[in-house]
Amino acid sequence: MIDNKSVYNSFDDYPVYSGDDLGLTYSTKCSKFRFWSPAANSVKLNIYNEGLNGKPVETCIMQPDKNGTWIYKTVGDLKGKFYTFQVKINDRWLAETPGIWAKAAGVNGNRAAIIDFSETNPENWENDKKPELKSFADIIIYEVHIRDFSISPTSGITNKGKFLSFTENGTVSPEGEKTGTDHLKDLGITHIHLLPVFDFASIDETKLDENKYNWGYDPQNYNLPEGGYSTNPYEPKTRIREFKEMVKSLHSNGFRVIMDVVFNHTFFNENSNLFLTAQKYFYRYKADGSWSNASGCFNETASERQMMRKYIVDSVKYWATEYHIDGFRFDLMGIHDIKTMNEVRAALNRIDTSIFIYGEGWTANESPLSEDLRAVKRNARQLNNIAVFCDDIRDALRGNWYNPKIGGFVSGICGHEESLKAGITGAIKHHHVDYSKVKYANQAYTNAPTQLINYVSCHDDFCLMDKLKETAPANATDCELLRFNKLAQTAVFTSQGIPFIYAGEEICRNKKGIHNTFKSPDEINQINWSNKSKYKDVFNYCKGLIELRKSYSAFRMNSANEVRKNLKFIKTSNSFIAYLIDGYANNNAWEDIVVILNGNRNAVDFKLLEGRWKLLCHDGKININGIANVQGILRIEASSASILVRILN
Repeated sequence: MIDNKSVYNSFDDYPVYSGDDLGLTYSTKCSKFRFWSPAANSVKLNIYNEGLNGKPVETCIMQPDKNGTWIYKTVGDLKGKFYTFQVKINDRWLAETPGIWAKAAGVNGNRAAIIDFSETNPENWENDKKPELKSFADIIIYEVHIRDFSISPTSGITNKGKFLSFTENGTVSPEGEKTGTDHLKDLGITHIHLLPVFDFASIDETKLDENKYNWGYDPQNYNLPEGGYSTNPYEPKTRIREFKEMVKSLHSNGFRVIMDVVFNHTFFNENSNLFLTAQKYFYRYKADGSWSNASGCFNETASERQMMRKYIVDSVKYWATEYHIDGFRFDLMGIHDIKTMNEVRAALNRIDTSIFIYGEGWTANESPLSEDLRAVKRNARQLNNIAVFCDDIRDALRGNWYNPKIGGFVSGICGHEESLKAGITGAIKHHHVDYSKVKYANQAYTNAPTQLINYVSCHDDFCLMDKLKETAPANATDCELLRFNKLAQTAVFTSQGIPFIYAGEEICRNKKGIHNTFKSPDEINQINWSNKSKYKDVFNYCKGLIELRKSYSAFRMNSANEVRKNLKFIKTSNSFIAYLIDGYANNNAWEDIVVILNGNRNAVDFKLLEGRWKLLCHDGKININGIANVQGILRIEASSASILVRILN
């Protein structure tokens, strides 16, 4: 008999179980359950006929086994049943939990489900093939919420607010413009970043007719899809099959799929599945014993503990294999330790080296974990092929995130040039960037430009148009706001690193001036697809920027040395940036490219480098085949960009 009732002096003494059979191992002949809870006095398994309501049809006392685990084996086929675990600590039974290893569940995720996963695969799932990706530098990310994407009456989509909305083709707006997946193909992005699609707690799946909204950053079950996005949350296989249908459809349409993962905190504290599995083990606490709150959500997980680290690694491996996920965006990645993130990278490399990983390189509040150990932005050079968001270029372009009234470079505010240059170079060490003047960094923080995500807005905080309206100079016109918008996107899509666009930015989405819309109604969060015809010029401009980036490999350099060698800033005045990319950088077809960004609200005459140049972008228009040939002095219009390639005689 193995004794699991030992007293441990600290969490470091807890045994680590390295096997891959935690939770349920199902077959038609038997079901094997293994549950890790080293400090438990006893653990019982409850079997149910239903996913909601009803009493257990069987309660089984589990037996202690190796490395802090408890086991139980049933004989016969339990398919269609549901189960929970219950832990006894100090002679008190805790609440029931489906266990943190649950991979299927009933409605609202409170009971794990016993299913045959082979029955969840869509037709030809085994032949699902992700689009080719030669380099991380080729990635163009589109961040979207499942509900926002399709819920508007203007979307033309049938499966509104569901995974299946991404399987529909041929959808159009009332004005006849492409919407949904066809719109994304037209735009040209490569990767779709889905806001949380794992099972989260804030939506009552039994009351979907109430149309409650949430972003989903409130984890309940990490290893199964959210039931509210399925057509039938009561049937455990439905959410899994429809999620896979979504991925398969997106792959076939030319997109890779990125999943937003939120391992840094849980929605519940004492009632979370993590806590009910091993009390306190999976969390960090302050010196006084209270919950640490680096997440801003009243708790934070402890990735440095070996079983929490294993859990994170195993979870992303599972999504990559079972669901064919192509990338992971880590929410508040700075709460996790560097070692854990590097183990995630190593584990995914063994599956597919083209799986992309990035995250927020910061915390929401202070953490007891030493900053030297955290996967924060300043430590990004210790992360192996993992990217971080560039808040430097974000706030340089549009203005401060913490002060809604302060604008940035695009609205004519000077002093942001060095922060913008840091983003343009991919945050590598570059002799033309003075990091003492960069907003949130005093030194270069990436090993390569592919470790940087450049963006101007995301789901968090103001969307771009709302921020531009909030910070607009007193006499700015609506036409000027659109110029500011285009200028900001030009900087993002011509910078080294990886461009990221928030869904709907390309058609001037707004959220009615609300900066934190995590539970605002659909009328605030939905994409109004009628905007596409209203702002068709902005859409075509963004589409042109993406086409330009794809056509000119000089914008997609892979190494820091290549950027240092080939990208050179040209001395200019305030609120005006110009730089040259030369030497056929990254095997570019043209020897020299010049990018000019004029943040001033007046035109500026710029003396071109010697020779003849072809204009590809000028005064809010793009044509990759050329707008005009120019030389000498070029007038750069107010709040606009120009991009040129040298014509060789």
